[in-house]
Amino acid sequence: MRALLKRALLLAVAALGLRLLYGAFLAVSSAANAWQLYPATAIATARRTYVQADVPAPEAWRTRHWRRAVDYQAAVLADHLAHGILAPASRAVCLGGAHQALAMRELGVATAVAVQKNPSPPLVVAGDHRRLPFKSDTVDFVFAGRALDSTKRPADLAAEAARILKPQAHLVLLTSSAADAYSLRSLQALLPSLRLLRSREINAQDAPSTLRELVFQKIHAHTPAYSTDSTPTSSSSSNNCSIGDHKLHLLTHAEPLIQEEPLKPWITLKRNINNIKYLPALADISFKRRYVYIDVGARSYGSSIGSWFRKHYPKQNHTFQVYAIEADPVFHSEYAARKGVTLLPYAAWVKNETLKFEINGDPGKEDEAKANGRGMGRIRPAAGNKMSGEVRSVPAFDFAQWLKQTVTEQDYVVLKMDVEGTEFDLIPRLFDTGAICLVDELFLECHYNRWQKCCPGERSPKYDNTYEECLDLFSSLRESGVLVHQWW
Repeated sequence: MRALLKRALLLAVAALGLRLLYGAFLAVSSAANAWQLYPATAIATARRTYVQADVPAPEAWRTRHWRRAVDYQAAVLADHLAHGILAPASRAVCLGGAHQALAMRELGVATAVAVQKNPSPPLVVAGDHRRLPFKSDTVDFVFAGRALDSTKRPADLAAEAARILKPQAHLVLLTSSAADAYSLRSLQALLPSLRLLRSREINAQDAPSTLRELVFQKIHAHTPAYSTDSTPTSSSSSNNCSIGDHKLHLLTHAEPLIQEEPLKPWITLKRNINNIKYLPALADISFKRRYVYIDVGARSYGSSIGSWFRKHYPKQNHTFQVYAIEADPVFHSEYAARKGVTLLPYAAWVKNETLKFEINGDPGKEDEAKANGRGMGRIRPAAGNKMSGEVRSVPAFDFAQWLKQTVTEQDYVVLKMDVEGTEFDLIPRLFDTGAICLVDELFLECHYNRWQKCCPGERSPKYDNTYEECLDLFSSLRESGVLVHQWW
């Protein structure tokens, strides 16, 4: 009898064990599809205590890494709650992830939501950073976190954040950029309807690194975005522009100009490329809408676009849209197969008209240059000199006006100019129209009556200008705040 009872007990225990295992299996199987609720418990942090929100969360949201991220965001946001920038009743939107929205809800901002591609109601709503799912002027607070650092299109995200904010509402973002004046001004240019209220350095979640926290406030459309004289805005419709301190500061790090006329300029200027301080080596260029390289007097693709710019210019991993401006038809056909390059088959000039275009070579080598299709084109000879090379009629266009219609202050613009003496016409025109303010970096070859290779002791008769006049042109550009380099 005892043996039977013992066997029955063992069977009952085994059956209970199987039942429990089956129940555990069902729970694990449903966990991938079922959402669980956080209990409304108090979470202690170093600064204050937050009440954890009753919001559904997948299992990934319950990891230690997730918890640390939520606590960090809550610590950052608590300061804005204390200063009244963020309030419990605020309609708040987070652009950096669900952990930011959860941090806000734990602070008592009950309706805070994050925007991501895949929704997780009610904490995350579906949306795209290029078109946020909110009407214009309806949001009280936008917390971007580091979204502008991670997106490939910061200008679009910045514009959307500004669009949904109510007037007088606030945008807060964190960035590892904007530490230098140039980068900060670039970011401000992406937010023309907002003004910067505060900038401070804070600890990143993974110390000892730091981040820059920026607080912006939306202003009325008629109020200028920049109120200080040192950072005025420029527009495509205005002829007035003033280059701000953010560009003037870069010039303190620029390579010095070559003050003394070189006896062998073709050697000296070529060597000078090793001394050039490129703008991307001096500042962060991340906060730009587009990246544009304009080659005026491009000649063949390999002359500078392929041989120098695409191989050697430091682009900080950005893709540049390239414009090649070249009037000589000899070079036009090779651009047809070049991806990412737009050819403008015209002469850059100060107005729209038809001009005489001379193709010539260096003194003593004109025939060789024309035979190889490498002649230097210029749209007018030096005063008193007749055109001695091949002459064609070419269409010319107002380069300064084209530049103002093509790019904005939100774009990063690199300009290379090799126009066989016409720089003494084009540069003043850029200043007169205000288009010079749209140029971030300029590589300028200035043409003068240099010493000739072929004939020692003789100067080239092609140009009337002297080296001193070229040096004055470079100096005036730098004194005006333009980062210009002597090119060859």
